[in-house]
Amino acid sequence: MTASETVTLVLGGDSPLPESAADVEDLVRLLRGHVAQLGARTAPGIPALLRAQRLCSDSILEDYVPSRVYLVRLAEATQELMANVERGGPGPISVQGGRRWRKPTVNVLRGAVFALALACLVFAASVPRT
Repeated sequence: MTASETVTLVLGGDSPLPESAADVEDLVRLLRGHVAQLGARTAPGIPALLRAQRLCSDSILEDYVPSRVYLVRLAEATQELMANVERGGPGPISVQGGRRWRKPTVNVLRGAVFALALACLVFAASVPRT
C-alpha cells in the first residue's frame, strides 16, 4: 500500500474511523513505515520530517478517542511530508558526497542547441576558403 493510499484511508471523508485497537495499530505501523521511507528521500532537519518523526516516536494511547486523534495527526504529518517530497524539497544527502543534478528544462536544452548551432556557424564562417 502506498503512502497516499494509507493517508486517504485515514483522512478520507468517506472512510470510517477504525473500530478496533488492532486496526489502529496496523494503520499506525503502516504510516510509520511510510514516514521512514519518505524521510530517506528528504534532507534531515526539515520541519515536516521532524514533526512526523516526533509523532512516530510517541506511543499509541489506549483510549478510543486519543488513539484515533493520534492516528489522524500521524496521517496529516505523513501527508505534509509527502507534499514536501513531491514538491521537490531538498533531496537526501548522498553518502558519496556527490551532487544531485536537476533535470534541465526544455528551454535550457533549446538554448544549448541554439548556442551550439551558432558556434558552428561562426566557426564555419571563419574558416578561410581556398
